Amino acid sequence: MKLVNIISIAVALSMDAFAVSVASGAKLKKVSTRQTFRLSWHFGLFQAMMPVIGWSAGLSVRTLIESYDHWVAFGLLAFVGIHMIREALRPRIPDETEKDPTKGITLVMLSVATSIDALAIGFGLSMLNLNIWISAIIIGLVAGLVTMVGIHLGEKLGSVSLLSRCSGIVGGIILLAIGVNILREHSALSFL
Repeated sequence: MKLVNIISIAVALSMDAFAVSVASGAKLKKVSTRQTFRLSWHFGLFQAMMPVIGWSAGLSVRTLIESYDHWVAFGLLAFVGIHMIREALRPRIPDETEKDPTKGITLVMLSVATSIDALAIGFGLSMLNLNIWISAIIIGLVAGLVTMVGIHLGEKLGSVSLLSRCSGIVGGIILLAIGVNILREHSALSFL
């Protein structure tokens, strides 16, 4: 897989982190350097760890499905992409009782929630026999940077519903396009 594809996957995966960080910035209204660091560090770390976990799990079954691994990778990318689009289109009710999203169990839950898609992507990357370490570092760095931008953008904007919806839709479309490209590279679409 080319570096541009890995960066595209990283950007697409970071759209959930971007949407949550924009919402967090809007909720906090005044964002400190410490809050920015905590949120971006955790989101980046979890986004980097989850593909490694998924990749490790995928290694155990890779030999069983080598002949159709590109379809598995496409299926996982399509599943995650469609899920991201569906989540972006679902109506949200704001919750005013939430605490600072950059602290405690809330931070951990948000970190897991925004990176769970990366677990499936890591599984798919194992099917393609890619070096997970470079991919995980790129995914983590992109997520951390996108989170930094998002929290400060949310602080400035205050209203996030349209922005977070658009980022989820764009991320989902990018993942679907990468999945189709994997099929094209493996000549799996030659019957069309």
